[in-house]
Amino acid sequence: MIRDTLIPLASGTIFGAGLALGGMTDPARVRGFLDLFGAWDPTLAFVMGGAVLVMALAWLVQKRMQRPAFAEGFSLPDRSDITPRLVGGSALFGIGWGIAGLCPGPGFAALAIQPAPAAIFVAAMLAGMLLVRLTERQRGG
Repeated sequence: MIRDTLIPLASGTIFGAGLALGGMTDPARVRGFLDLFGAWDPTLAFVMGGAVLVMALAWLVQKRMQRPAFAEGFSLPDRSDITPRLVGGSALFGIGWGIAGLCPGPGFAALAIQPAPAAIFVAAMLAGMLLVRLTERQRGG
């Protein structure tokens, strides 16, 4: 019960709270950060820098662990190749992030702060994910 429900719930809650506190759920702030040649807002660079530091420490700790505290094993990436699908998906992600000012994590966290605009974003994101699944299934992927 704890490992399967409470740990993921607590992790998601802490992650969402961090996104909200860092301003990542404010589309205007995100677009300001992306506007390098206009009214650039550098505050999210500090949020991202803090996240990179925390992740760097997590990787160091993970290397010394036999297994995770609440799972049977680590789920780490096992591929490092760059494919056209990866590049296309990354470009689409970046375009959507720039237009909406949200990406998936902050989009879900914003549901608690600005439900109506965030719901539109989340619905469009889920529709896009469904479209990709249907397209890949048709192509045999």
